[in-house]
Amino acid sequence: MVAKPGLDGHDRGARILARCFRDAGFEVIYTGCHQSPEQIAGAAIQEDVDLVGLSCLSGAHRYLFPKVVELLKERGAEDIAVIGGGIIPDQDFENLYKSGIKAIFTPGAKLETIVEWVQTNIKPRR
Repeated sequence: MVAKPGLDGHDRGARILARCFRDAGFEVIYTGCHQSPEQIAGAAIQEDVDLVGLSCLSGAHRYLFPKVVELLKERGAEDIAVIGGGIIPDQDFENLYKSGIKAIFTPGAKLETIVEWVQTNIKPRR
């Protein structure tokens, strides 16, 4: 699942990534813009996804990304992996990883690299 949390309406990158995942053979759900962490976690559980890819360009990643991970844990779905991408300063990586984000991809990351990471690190939950 690819999701755009918060008030960030810039979704071109998220749409490109969703299409790239689809072209790589993944089943993809794109939630669209302006999703709350609660909506994202709920959709991830309802759709029984293996991975949530969050995209944030607004600077709110320090709150939004960990909140999605926290909500998944609270709802017994801590086995759904969460990755993030967008404009994320290097100094934020450590706290995001500590919060449970599995990988972070910033502008310039090659689509092939992201797909390869998912293929290598994400196994179907069931």
